[in-house]
Amino acid sequence: MTRTVVISGGGTGIGLAAARTFAADGDRVLLLGRRAEVLERAAAGVPGARWYAADLGEPDGARGAAAFAAEALGRVDVLLNCAGGNGGLEPDAGTADPLAAVAHDWTVNFRINVLTAALLTEALRDRLTAPGGRVLFVSSIAAYRGSGTGAYAGAKAALHPYAFDLARQLGPGGVTVNVVAPGYIEDTEFFGPHMAEEDHRARAAQSVTGRAGTPDDVARTLHWLASAAAGHLTAQVVQVNGGALPGR
Repeated sequence: MTRTVVISGGGTGIGLAAARTFAADGDRVLLLGRRAEVLERAAAGVPGARWYAADLGEPDGARGAAAFAAEALGRVDVLLNCAGGNGGLEPDAGTADPLAAVAHDWTVNFRINVLTAALLTEALRDRLTAPGGRVLFVSSIAAYRGSGTGAYAGAKAALHPYAFDLARQLGPGGVTVNVVAPGYIEDTEFFGPHMAEEDHRARAAQSVTGRAGTPDDVARTLHWLASAAAGHLTAQVVQVNGGALPGR
C-alpha cells in the first residue's frame, strides 16, 4: 500500500536519503526545509516528491507546513523529523560578551534541533494514521557522549524524552514513536562544506566497522522502523554508529 511520508530536513543528507528510500518503495513523499532552492533540486530527483519551504522552528512555519501536507497528502502515515544540525554553522551572536555567546549557542541549537521537530510533530499529530502511523526522530551519538560545548548534544538529548512521552500518548491509537541516533555520517552538511581528510579518517576510525556511516545507513534504519515489521517497537533509541558507542 502506498503511504504518505513527511520528511523535515528533506533537502540534503539523511533526510534526502530517506526520501529516496521511501519513494523507491512506492510511497508519496513531502520534503520540508528552510531553503526553497535546495528542496526544489532535491525533489526533482525523488519520483513524485512534493516540497514546501518553511522555518519549522517558528509556529507559523510549522503551521503552514502542516496545512500544505494536509492539502498535498491528506493523511500522514510516516513523519520523519530529520531537520537540525550544527548550530555552530549558524550566524554567531555578534557580541564579545561570553555569556551572551553561550546563551546564543544553546538557543540556536535548541531551536534548530528540538523546536523544528516538536512544532512539526504537534502540528501534524492529529493527521497521523491510526493505527499504523509512525513518528521518527533523528538524534545523535552526541546525546550520549557530548559535543564539545554541550549545546548540540543537549538539544539532541532533549528529543529522547519527548519521543518517550509521545509514544505513551500515541501508543493506544496504534502509532509508534522511535529515535535513531547516528554516529559520524559522511556526505552531510553537518561539518560545513569541507572536512580535512585526517579529521574524516579519525572519525571513521572510531567505528569498529572501520568506516564512516552513510546517509543511506540511517535511511534504511528509518525505513525499517516505519515498516510493519517494527510494529511492536516503540519508545526506543536505535543507534547507528558502527559500534563507536557500543552497548548503550
